Amino acid sequence: MSHSATKEKALENIKPSYRMLIGGQWVDSRSRRMIPTVSPATGETFSHLQMASSEDVDLAVKAAREAFPRWSSTSPMERQRALLSIADLLEARAQEFAYLETLDNGKPLRESSQIDIPLAVDHFRYFAGVVRSHSDEATQLDNQTLSLVLSELIGVVGQIIPWNFPLLMAAWKLAPALAAGNTVVIKPSEMTSITLLTLGEILNEVLPQGTVNIVTGDGPEAGQALLDHPDVDKLAFTGSTAVGYRVAKAAAEKLIPATLELGGKSANIVFPMRISRRLWKGLSYRFSSIREKCVSPALDCLSIGLSLTNLLVCLRSVLRR
Repeated sequence: MSHSATKEKALENIKPSYRMLIGGQWVDSRSRRMIPTVSPATGETFSHLQMASSEDVDLAVKAAREAFPRWSSTSPMERQRALLSIADLLEARAQEFAYLETLDNGKPLRESSQIDIPLAVDHFRYFAGVVRSHSDEATQLDNQTLSLVLSELIGVVGQIIPWNFPLLMAAWKLAPALAAGNTVVIKPSEMTSITLLTLGEILNEVLPQGTVNIVTGDGPEAGQALLDHPDVDKLAFTGSTAVGYRVAKAAAEKLIPATLELGGKSANIVFPMRISRRLWKGLSYRFSSIREKCVSPALDCLSIGLSLTNLLVCLRSVLRR
């Protein structure tokens, strides 16, 4: 299928409104409230999302808890096959997902099609391999002592995804949780939920009902309800440091583990011999996603004697690209 035909198909498949995935069913929010989905490129509303209430989050967590015994009892081979199927189905629709990501997030199509979607596919395949390669440990300490290191499943994992890499960050969190045999309640950013909800169609086709549940809504209501829920066994969050404090606090109060990715600081270290060939690549990351992502360089370190004029010429070429 040509790129233009794929784009038209992606646009045609956009729903006027999207439901949430809870317990294998596509459902409306109990609150009956909706959130507009706006394209950053045009400022136009092209769809609507459900505004999940705390009651919706509770239903999603209960669905994940009910699905846990079945999914956790699957063999490593079964989980590997499931993750590989997800990767294959996502890859078969890669260009469609790339167009949706660009429409919803606003990032260039080349970034969606060459980075985000391929890496999302790769993560599901990578953890499909990890499923079969992981093993517990047994060590004989002496003639009378055997040390066993056994892996235990966590249970229900609550995950909150940022707006800057919507599908990729979801894959980063979903794939390892599913590979280990856990079930998931995941909340994407209310600004960029379309690709994860579309991935939900694939997940619902491959996985047992309730294994992955997708709730949409804002942080103060849906996100906080997920943090505070007493039956969530682990939290995973990517986003701001301020919200990260709240996630860590919620996890500490319940004595459950949490995985936090709260941004990063990186530098371009520029040497004279590299300025004409490589610098524009590093500088280009500075301006993508309006610098609100962890791979955006925070500063440039120039070697002594490097021409500032050459740097500015390179910067101008980056801005023109």
